[in-house]
Amino acid sequence: MVTELPAWAVRLRAERRNRLWSQKDMARRLVEAAGDDVRARLPSRESIVRRIKAYEAGHNQPDDPYRLLYARAFGLTEDELFEYNPRNLGFAGDDEWNALELSRRAAATEVGQDTLERLEAAVDDLAVAYHRTPPHELLVRVRRHLDYVSQLLDGKKTLIEHRRLLVTGGWLSLLAATCLIDLNRFPAARARLRTAAQLAKETEHREIAAWCLETEAWHVLIDGEYRRALTLTRAAQRVAPRGSSAYIQAAAQEGRAWARLGAARETREALNVVARLVAPLPTPDRPEHHYRYDPAKSDAYIATTLSWLGDSAAESYARAVLARLESDGPSRPRRALAARLDLAHALLTAKPDEAGHIALTALTNPHLVPSHHWRATEVIGALEARRAPEAKQLREAYRELCGSVVQRF
Repeated sequence: MVTELPAWAVRLRAERRNRLWSQKDMARRLVEAAGDDVRARLPSRESIVRRIKAYEAGHNQPDDPYRLLYARAFGLTEDELFEYNPRNLGFAGDDEWNALELSRRAAATEVGQDTLERLEAAVDDLAVAYHRTPPHELLVRVRRHLDYVSQLLDGKKTLIEHRRLLVTGGWLSLLAATCLIDLNRFPAARARLRTAAQLAKETEHREIAAWCLETEAWHVLIDGEYRRALTLTRAAQRVAPRGSSAYIQAAAQEGRAWARLGAARETREALNVVARLVAPLPTPDRPEHHYRYDPAKSDAYIATTLSWLGDSAAESYARAVLARLESDGPSRPRRALAARLDLAHALLTAKPDEAGHIALTALTNPHLVPSHHWRATEVIGALEARRAPEAKQLREAYRELCGSVVQRF
């Protein structure tokens, strides 16, 4: 007879696994969360690990002081932690997880080479799916894989297997943060980024560390903190291996930050750096991969950057990018949507009517995500300032969009 775990036990285990902490890590965190007077009364680490196992198995609920220590360790209130809401976890059953678990059980060890390879391949698949999958849907899949990595970290493994699991967890945490930024869920995104950065530090993985800085730069750029974005892009370039995808992306992001600051000379210098880096690159096997720089992306970044700088050349770049995305190769709807917003922005002064039409097309596109909204509102605001007749319809479409997003998320 299978007994369903109490909700609080599921939550304790899920919160720990979301942070990629083993049960031994959890014991250490509980001790660290205690003050000196409480710490002196706590039992040995081994005894605390046994308590954690009992709590997560649902044998008994934590009492004082462990309720408070858990809340401190997770950065939650006791009510938040022990009033369980399954929607907060986002774990949905899927075939990917079941396939991974079946593979692991078929292996002779608790982790095994095949399981690690399949997990690493799953990370690549998820990174490819990013540009065509709604972020709230992809986030569920990413969380499911993170939960599985955490399960494996609790088991016996070699040092090499342990490191590979942490690297996989780093990439997954980074992708989860990216999805959360797309959804404008910034506190949760920052927590995921901190986890990814911590895992990058523990594994000395410079590429993940650089992507963490670049992703944070993108976040603060969206939030209007252009100087901070500039600082973060430069830090990412210092950390990233020279010529890596993270290095190139950070250099491109630097150009966008300069453009938002209205610094034309610095903007063009950054664009020239990216052009030199991209020139010798071949097209990757999977150009849709979010963490592998596709040389074709450089034109899209030029279009964005020049449109923000107010350079008339942005129009031709944006049109060319949009035409290529709509005619060549596999569908890349998120990139095409960004190109439309770039084109609308570039046309504001010379062709406001066309800018309005293109912006309306973008606003009604099902692939528009909350992190795109600020770009759309810039176009709407500029058209309203010009008293363009298209502005009213755009504003109504935007209000309708925001209402549907609130209902959805």
